[in-house]
Amino acid sequence: MRKDRGGTVMSEEPASNANPSRRPTFGAFLRSEPTLFPQDQDNEYHAVAAAANGNRRFSNASATPSPARYYFASPSAGYSTSSPSPYLMSPLNQLSPYAKSPWIMPSPLLGGFPGNNGLVGSLIRKEGHVYSLAATGDLLYTGSDSKNIRVWKNFREFSGFKSNSGLVKAIVVAGDRVFTGHQDGKIRVWKKPSKDNRLLDNLSVAPHKRIGSLPTLKDYIKSSVNPKNYVQVRRHSKVLRIKHFDAVSCLSLNQEAGILYSGSWDKTMKVWRLSDSKCLESVDAHDDAINSIASGFDGLVFTGSADGTVKVWRMELHGKGTRHFLIRLLLDQESAVTSLAVSEASGVVYSGSSDGVVNFWTRQKHLSHGGALRGHKLAVLCMAAAGNLVLSGSADKSISVWRRDPVTGAHSWLSVLTGHGGPIKCLAVEQDPTPPGSDNDDEGDENDGRWIVYSGSLDKSVRIWTVSEQMPEMRPYPSPRRSPE
Repeated sequence: MRKDRGGTVMSEEPASNANPSRRPTFGAFLRSEPTLFPQDQDNEYHAVAAAANGNRRFSNASATPSPARYYFASPSAGYSTSSPSPYLMSPLNQLSPYAKSPWIMPSPLLGGFPGNNGLVGSLIRKEGHVYSLAATGDLLYTGSDSKNIRVWKNFREFSGFKSNSGLVKAIVVAGDRVFTGHQDGKIRVWKKPSKDNRLLDNLSVAPHKRIGSLPTLKDYIKSSVNPKNYVQVRRHSKVLRIKHFDAVSCLSLNQEAGILYSGSWDKTMKVWRLSDSKCLESVDAHDDAINSIASGFDGLVFTGSADGTVKVWRMELHGKGTRHFLIRLLLDQESAVTSLAVSEASGVVYSGSSDGVVNFWTRQKHLSHGGALRGHKLAVLCMAAAGNLVLSGSADKSISVWRRDPVTGAHSWLSVLTGHGGPIKCLAVEQDPTPPGSDNDDEGDENDGRWIVYSGSLDKSVRIWTVSEQMPEMRPYPSPRRSPE
């Protein structure tokens, strides 16, 4: 609705009680992702579920999209994760549905500790659920089911581009290129505007331009000539091995090797060379949909799947290409693996599951199981690692923040970030620059472990948080099994 003086009042989906659901077997699991979420959500969530199951997708994008809003958390509200924006306190907005939002409820978990941690603000553009994020430098990329990729700079909408390939499930940035993975199995490649463009703030002269797809048209035509390059995908259907034939659910970069990894619901992992966009390898990695992929330390690649397994692959050069060999099965369980994160500095691999549990393994003990972290009631849909912190976003609408002790390897549960009105689907983390004139300019390394966290949700918003490794813990979280390091 619109105020009398102009502008738009944004409404928020009502929160509801959540009940965990059991995981369907095989391909049914993440082909209906919203079945992980509470079944009493609004009609939009059900529309997403129906579309993910193969029905026609309904996009709420329009030729004149709604205006984007950036809400600041009120500094007078302390450090609560649920502090309201001053915009919401306006007398013109007292009848807004925001009155029932969790934002105006003080959080007992994060209020009152020093360090200016908690909710900073929100980026809201009511055009679709947010499924993917990527943060690089001063730019933030957001992908949604409206097929739009929005680009934000200094917390304002800077640019945007649209693909006709469907829901944007994954985004990674490599130098001046942006790679997006889509629901229809395509990987699009975009070129960022040049940094030395003096008119960079003028969107008409500084757009992101699409420069290709993976695989390239040249490789596609070349491969299509040879019948050996086709694989059977259904009873009467064959596709080229170098192309995903189902949703591209995840992307990961190995910058040092110049390689992009893609995982898909078609159960395969594909390896792409960044220099020429060539598909070097297609690996039949799992027995069910691949939900997450992470390039890690020592040239290893980790994949997590709806079949309940986490696998470790080692890359070896093979002529002009690569060969990936399965070297370890880290996890084999009934619950689907829904997310992965790798802390290269600490040498720790984390996996989140549909049962809400986070398992982790340590490099120092040859990837031995370090324990399990239990901070969620529903599926862990996304994870991110930064410094000694690891964050997990869940279908229960919360983000748990954990700190790993670099000496003992023990994890402490620091906080729970609340405020989203829907399941949290993606996370991105960047180091928090020290404010000019700060007293902490010369204290500690890595800016005293302060980080900016972006979270995308099925409430159609992106929240911005600040967290610190110096936060006091809510309580120690002992691991059921811990090996001395």
